Amino acid sequence: MQEKRSWIYWIALGAGCLAIGTACTAYLKSAAKRNAKPSDVLGIGATLQGKRPFPADNAWNQDISSLPVDPMSEVFVAGIGLNKPLHPDFGPKYGIPYIVISAEQAKHKMTIEIENAAESDAGPYPIPPNAPIEGGADAPADADRHVIVVDRDNWKLYELFAVFAEGEGANRRWRAGSGAIFNLATNAMRPAGWTSADAAGLPIFPGLVRYDETVERKEINHAIRFTCRHTRRAYIAPARHFASRSNDESLPPMGMRVRLKASVDISGYPPTAQVVLKALKKYGMILADNGSDWFISGSPDARWDNDEVNSLKKIHGSNFEVVRMGEMVTK
Repeated sequence: MQEKRSWIYWIALGAGCLAIGTACTAYLKSAAKRNAKPSDVLGIGATLQGKRPFPADNAWNQDISSLPVDPMSEVFVAGIGLNKPLHPDFGPKYGIPYIVISAEQAKHKMTIEIENAAESDAGPYPIPPNAPIEGGADAPADADRHVIVVDRDNWKLYELFAVFAEGEGANRRWRAGSGAIFNLATNAMRPAGWTSADAAGLPIFPGLVRYDETVERKEINHAIRFTCRHTRRAYIAPARHFASRSNDESLPPMGMRVRLKASVDISGYPPTAQVVLKALKKYGMILADNGSDWFISGSPDARWDNDEVNSLKKIHGSNFEVVRMGEMVTK
């Protein structure tokens, strides 16, 4: 005869089945994410799954750890600040956001009113209605207000500066101060003397410290974007534009490349910081805009550990050196 079960038994059995179901659902979601095709992973701050913008021989992807030091290195570093700390300009709530779209979204391109049309790519631009504006929609009018869109399927990058949006949903309209479009499969540069969404005429996205590469993949395989307050009326490749009226030769030109000295001991830093510091030794950082001294750029992500990120502030200007520069453009 079948034994009669108590109500406690049935409750326990139900709870066990629920737990198993939840675990299976979590596993399937995780597996789906691991096996997702590049075009399946979309949205704000989406992972690139290890895919690196631009070819391996692009300036952003160059290993500069063994290149000679520039003769003006000490002058430039001292001018920016020997005792000023490295400052990670990203975290859980701030940074330069980006959004990854598919080829399907890219079909819905729109013409954007661009103020500096003479040095901008006319477009059209595939800006989705939910594209994030740096600093938020309520950011001050004189803020950078960047919008960055990565078309993962067509491997194109769309970047805009000083962006404002009007309306909602499908009726939303965009206007910007400047805009640039980059083919991430080539080394093609913007015309000499042209700005971009950044002062130096460079792309922004390839120089961002992103959560997916830093924490998930534990490797940054490109140079990092940085800013300093005072620059010279000059630029060197890969930069294409300057943003200064000063001809002071002690000031750094746009495009200047700086690396963390090989002698700097990074073993005591937390894992996230070590990934960034290793990249600064191997790929360095490229001066891309006027801004606060020694600020390195990254994308916002709620998962950043603020303590680990902020440990980078223990690094100071004296820990850096300038890599020998090429021909400088001053006109």
